[in-house]
Amino acid sequence: MNHFFADHDAPLSMLSVKAEYFPQLTEKEQKYAHFMSKASHAGSRVVMRQVSHESEPIFDLILAIHVKLDGKYPDDNGTQKQQTEFYLEYVSQFLSNLGNFKSFGDSKFIPRCEVGFFKELVDLAKIDASSPPLTLSPADVDHQFTSHHLFSTINELIDAGVYRVEEKAALLGFPSQGYTSSYYLGLPITPEDMALLKEQLFAELAILPENTRINKIDDQSFQIWVASENVKNEITESYPDGQIILSNGTTRVEFIFGDHSREMHLIASYLKKAQKYAANDTQNKMLQEYISHFVTGSSQAHKEAQKLWVKDISPVIETNIGFIETYREPSGIIGEFESLVAIQNKERTAKFSSLVNNAEEFISLLPWSRDYEKPIFNLPDFTSLEVLTFTGSGIPAGINIPNYDDVRLKIGFKNVSLGNILNAAAKSSSKHPPSFISQDDRPIFDKYQSESFEVQVGIHELLGHGSGKLLTEFTDGFNFDKEHPPLGLDGRPVKTYYKVGETWGSKFGQLAGPFEECRAEVIAMFLITNRKILDIFGFHDEESQDNVVYAGFLQMARAGLLALEYWNPKTGKWGQPHMQARYSIMKTFMKHCTNKNFLKLELNDTKDDFTIKLNKSLIKTAGHECVKDYLQHLHIYKCSGDVEQGSKYFIDRSTVTPDLATLRDIVVSKRLPRRQFIQANSSINGNKVNLKEYDETPQGMLQSFLDREL
Repeated sequence: MNHFFADHDAPLSMLSVKAEYFPQLTEKEQKYAHFMSKASHAGSRVVMRQVSHESEPIFDLILAIHVKLDGKYPDDNGTQKQQTEFYLEYVSQFLSNLGNFKSFGDSKFIPRCEVGFFKELVDLAKIDASSPPLTLSPADVDHQFTSHHLFSTINELIDAGVYRVEEKAALLGFPSQGYTSSYYLGLPITPEDMALLKEQLFAELAILPENTRINKIDDQSFQIWVASENVKNEITESYPDGQIILSNGTTRVEFIFGDHSREMHLIASYLKKAQKYAANDTQNKMLQEYISHFVTGSSQAHKEAQKLWVKDISPVIETNIGFIETYREPSGIIGEFESLVAIQNKERTAKFSSLVNNAEEFISLLPWSRDYEKPIFNLPDFTSLEVLTFTGSGIPAGINIPNYDDVRLKIGFKNVSLGNILNAAAKSSSKHPPSFISQDDRPIFDKYQSESFEVQVGIHELLGHGSGKLLTEFTDGFNFDKEHPPLGLDGRPVKTYYKVGETWGSKFGQLAGPFEECRAEVIAMFLITNRKILDIFGFHDEESQDNVVYAGFLQMARAGLLALEYWNPKTGKWGQPHMQARYSIMKTFMKHCTNKNFLKLELNDTKDDFTIKLNKSLIKTAGHECVKDYLQHLHIYKCSGDVEQGSKYFIDRSTVTPDLATLRDIVVSKRLPRRQFIQANSSINGNKVNLKEYDETPQGMLQSFLDREL
């Protein structure tokens, strides 16, 4: 039970841009940023509904408690003060994750305070606990699912929604297997259901499923809920109206529009206001496609917006909005709402521009033939940004989008590095020194961890996610020589490829996320030893370059061990794709290197702690060779669409062996709380845009949400 408790003493960071970056913007740019931020925050409730069925009513309850108590919580004796602290820690983590499941780990967390204390707060706030849960987004559409109806009273919401944890249901996954997912409604959805819908509905009709939820009526009947302001199907030319029968002849499906209608309306209305302050015609057209997407539900409109977004090169205010990443939906095809508004850091961007300009040279060093790369590398935009607003369950350090394979292939993509996230994430708290790093390694690790992480993220996003070509059949032919396919790992021509309508996500399903994150991470490990890349990032002498490389490998080994927390020993299930990837890389260092001295662990005498022993002298020889071998397998399996061999290979590499499983309890006992980010709010007074920032406290986090009027 203890491992489900909310983090204690987690560091909070204000994502501050008020002093240095926001004042650099023109009045027009500030207004554009303001309305894009308002559009972003308007999607917050959508994220909560995607995290869990209880997240939205919990959100309304904790905000109501704070308002009715006027921020004054019991603290008149030691016990109550501690209970208040535990409660506020839960609230802060809930708000930073936009729900009651960890964005990094996909497991439920509950308050450390006693359930009686939580209910006491409800009573002190003069909220009737026997009444139905509060909600600020009533069902304005007959079909709309309202999560508060799952709980008849606030007491039931607290008991079942906030505090109840069951080992499997506390993890995200297919409901038919006992896990939790609020991407699905009605009867429990199975993997077979989603496979059927992927192949016979979405693929056959060429409809993108990212902005949907699935309601299972019975074994032969489904509703596909489409996120849109419109509650009727206004795009019948691309979405069938009324019930249809799939090609299996028995399954009935109907598209239902108007899911999240209130939020889609708000988002579209703010985007219309932002249009007045667009920097150029491309931005204006991009926003128009976004508006069409959120109003009508058209997935193709979002794809058109992303094409224009890629063409909007290096804007001062960078934005992206939509149903983007598919990691958390069990079948890997439905996207979580996500929105970014950030200000370009011109000094840091100059480094990344140099990396982009030399990208083709670095990609040519990767260990495969040109058959597995795009014939022309469209130089992408790669900027360093300072985040003003990020709506989503968690904020990454870098982003490489769009995720539409054909857009990436034919038009290109963008990379962004989020500078203030990078800087905050790499900081070691004085209360929490880095676990498992030896005293001998601490000086290098402490000095170079942040810089090494920046290099790693840069390579990961640009050369990792940006490299590779999926061997694909299109309606008008193939993008490779079908008669003489490229050679596979066995030296013979590959026999597999992506058929018409198949994508990386649809083919590899749940494994697509961790597999691709692993490939990008391994490319970062392969190229981080390149001295020209290190020189681009400002490390010009051999000693500092070697220290950056060592810190990078040390950081990856440690991350792979920390990943054990996100692996469930009872189910064998991984709760976070990045951590599954990093574990497999650490395991490769340890068990698949020709020199077994490359990575070792040293247990202390009491067997309750261990130290990482990474042999620095082997990084560029045996270490680099095992990275190269792993990378070749991942890349060729992905590009050739060999789902059978690729899945088997990656599952084997990311399977936790008995000896490493014994370390999990130590890892969990040494777990450090994850950093939480507080975001600013903007408002317009007359012609002036004002930016409000907050104290780095749970109360500051709460106030930032109250000021958004969600």
